[in-house]
Amino acid sequence: MKKYIIIGIVVVLAVICGTSGCSTYNSLVTLDQDVEQQWSQVQVQYQRRMDLIPNLMRTVQGYAAHESQTYENVTRARAGLTQAYDSASATVNEVPDGEAAFQRMNNAQDGLNRALSIYVNAVREAYPDLKADTQFLNLQTQLEGTENRIATERGRYTEIVRDYNVRVRRFPANIWAGLFGFGTKPQFAAAPEAAQAPTVQF
Repeated sequence: MKKYIIIGIVVVLAVICGTSGCSTYNSLVTLDQDVEQQWSQVQVQYQRRMDLIPNLMRTVQGYAAHESQTYENVTRARAGLTQAYDSASATVNEVPDGEAAFQRMNNAQDGLNRALSIYVNAVREAYPDLKADTQFLNLQTQLEGTENRIATERGRYTEIVRDYNVRVRRFPANIWAGLFGFGTKPQFAAAPEAAQAPTVQF
């Protein structure tokens, strides 16, 4: 009789562990897919920005073609934007498989954002009449909208990754996560300069 009780307890424990393992595994798979889906939304907005930047540069170059004087600031800013664009372009379709790859991609996109801002400001100063050009205004509006979409999608990605990482680290799910190979996902971090208040000059 005692033997059957022990066997019964072992069977019950095995069923409980199996059920818990299946449930945890399925929830981790769902969360992992949610993270990947949201990352693809971030990439869509990155690609949108990549597609708009060449149009912006062509518009400025076409407008400035009649100018006899080359503006050094615009030329320098264009070179910086081109370099940042190439760096970001090399990573825009990658799926980061670790913290280092994620950080490299994040740095490339942040660098592109900074270079784009410098370029647009240099163009505004060099070609003040361009601010009234319909095509330039349209591109600028689309770029601003894209930056807002990027911020929104990155915010959603951050929330989904947080839920996933909490699930992976919590007991007893962390045991099953380790067994099934589910590790934590990298997160976006604010750029160091974001901690400094902007300087406003008149």
